Amino acid sequence: MNIKGTVTLKQGRDHSVKRFHPWIFSGAVQSYTDSLQDGDWVEVQDARKTTLGYGHYQKGTITVRVITPGHAAPGPAIYNSKIEKALAVRLEAGVLSHSTNACRLVHGEGDGLPGLIVDIYHDVAIVQAHSAGMHHDRMHIAEAVKAVLTQASLNVGAVYYKSLLDKTGSEYLLGMAAVPHVVLEHGSKFYVDWEEGQKTGFFLDQRENRKLLGEMAKGKTVLNTFCYTGGFSVYALQNEAKLVHSVDASEKAVALTRKNLALNGYDPNVHECVASDTFDFLKDKKDVYELVILDPPAFAKHKDARHQAVKGYQRLNAEAMKMIKPGGIIFTFSCSQVVDRQLFYDTVVSAGIQAGRPIKVLHHLSQPADHPVSLYHPEGEYLKGLVLYVE
Repeated sequence: MNIKGTVTLKQGRDHSVKRFHPWIFSGAVQSYTDSLQDGDWVEVQDARKTTLGYGHYQKGTITVRVITPGHAAPGPAIYNSKIEKALAVRLEAGVLSHSTNACRLVHGEGDGLPGLIVDIYHDVAIVQAHSAGMHHDRMHIAEAVKAVLTQASLNVGAVYYKSLLDKTGSEYLLGMAAVPHVVLEHGSKFYVDWEEGQKTGFFLDQRENRKLLGEMAKGKTVLNTFCYTGGFSVYALQNEAKLVHSVDASEKAVALTRKNLALNGYDPNVHECVASDTFDFLKDKKDVYELVILDPPAFAKHKDARHQAVKGYQRLNAEAMKMIKPGGIIFTFSCSQVVDRQLFYDTVVSAGIQAGRPIKVLHHLSQPADHPVSLYHPEGEYLKGLVLYVE
């Protein structure tokens, strides 16, 4: 990789880099090469001009995202090397199998590639850049993804770049593929549309939590709120739930849920799919459901919105706790990174007090093995969940 300049840190501000944290904040920077542009590869030095690592430069709060810590400069095969290691983790964890052909191949900082997401949907790879550097290097990344997967005998016919800026920036970097695509997850089938769908087309991070939900759903009446693709609904029915109702404010999400139910052999007219605000739907539903899923979108994407998010989580959980049948089970989640695990737990406790019912915690849930969290970057843990038993 072509190193375009140097970022020098202030005296005493190099501790986090030496502890393998991948972010260098603007407040730690003493100076940098004047000609640097967003996305350039840079060398990071301490105040004594000792090399600490290399990464992508970008103006803003996070000035450098370190990709290769240490003295050795990154070579032309840096992405191949990192993606090979990421694939090895997925294979070791048994994420891919004859019954699951969709997974996250690269999870940003958790795989030593801050700012990069790569998801695999059967024979298509979806690349998404969350930094200028990864955006600039997208073609190198696409070629590395295809080379690594081909070497591992995993067929990839296309690599699609999904721009975070606007749809006009999205493109096929290699090959072409038709959407929607059908993928397998623990034997269940789902349509995935990476061109028009949210994120990269499917929420892969809930795979193991969906599986657990299915195991607990047999014979129960189930309500899946904020259902999006209907993932939890399909798993509940695959495991012989008595009845499943799916709710989302988005008509497009409800239509997709209906398609996924039908794809797996279930009648969406029997297992009703409703376009409605969840809070409105929960009214007058007391003692109807024995299992409820609360998986809302991020109520807060930055710290300034955290207080309102907490109020939202509290209200949502309290309403579900009040209406669920005695002996019912609630799967409740937060994907807001700025709401940490303890704050989410405390918020659910507050909701339980407001609901006035005895509640037990059966499981603490998180993201799966293909969404790894670096030990040195705890910010990478964003998905928190609890399975609650409501007396």
